Amino acid sequence: MESKILNSEFCRQALAKVGNPNVLVNLISRRVRQLNSGGGAISRPLVADTAGLGVADIALREIIEDKIGFDLPEELQLIETAPKKRKKR
Repeated sequence: MESKILNSEFCRQALAKVGNPNVLVNLISRRVRQLNSGGGAISRPLVADTAGLGVADIALREIIEDKIGFDLPEELQLIETAPKKRKKR
């Protein structure tokens, strides 16, 4: 039961860092895939003391401890173009 409480606390703390729940889900899912891939340095946890943690919890701790980051693309400003004028014949 204690791990469920920790997991929800990890989620809250990570969401406070990221700010957007959709971005958080994408970060976690990408990192879980990397951790589960099992090959090379990218699949090793970046935090110490991972005993008893699942890969999603490890990903959350990495976000909380600023071991992994993200960049949001700049918002594109939509520019309305004037309709083309038709030539009179």
